[in-house]
Amino acid sequence: MLYEYLQDAFFAAIAAIGFASISNPPRRAYLYCALIAAIGHSSRFLMMNESVLGLHIVIATTLASLLIGVLAVLLSPLAKMPAETCLFPSLLPMIPGIYAYKTFGGLVMCMYHGSAGEFNHYFYLFASNGITCLFILLGMVTGATIPIFMLKKISFQATR
Repeated sequence: MLYEYLQDAFFAAIAAIGFASISNPPRRAYLYCALIAAIGHSSRFLMMNESVLGLHIVIATTLASLLIGVLAVLLSPLAKMPAETCLFPSLLPMIPGIYAYKTFGGLVMCMYHGSAGEFNHYFYLFASNGITCLFILLGMVTGATIPIFMLKKISFQATR
């Protein structure tokens, strides 16, 4: 379990560094992005694990996004950069790519199957994965922006 946790944190950190490099932040931002993404993504991993909390992916993602938002706001004065510089790259490893892929896969399969039974099955997959993907994204947005507005004094300190 510890190995899987560390592996999840490591790969989330690498992904966050890659996403951060696209927006060309200051070099000091990479360490903060990696640290915040590793803590946030691996906390979601722990919350979803059956032996720890066993939460649904939507709730676990929302709580992990909230944690990422708090960490980004609290570390932004230390890093001397806006919280968003570390927030957005740290959130990107949690984007529900497999659910989006399965959503469009189900939609395409709906078009190719003419019988009602097969169509209903693939439409169910399309709707189920699409709703899950949508609510994961909404949870990410909500969880990440709440700390910015709740901790206004800290979060806007770096932009003055």
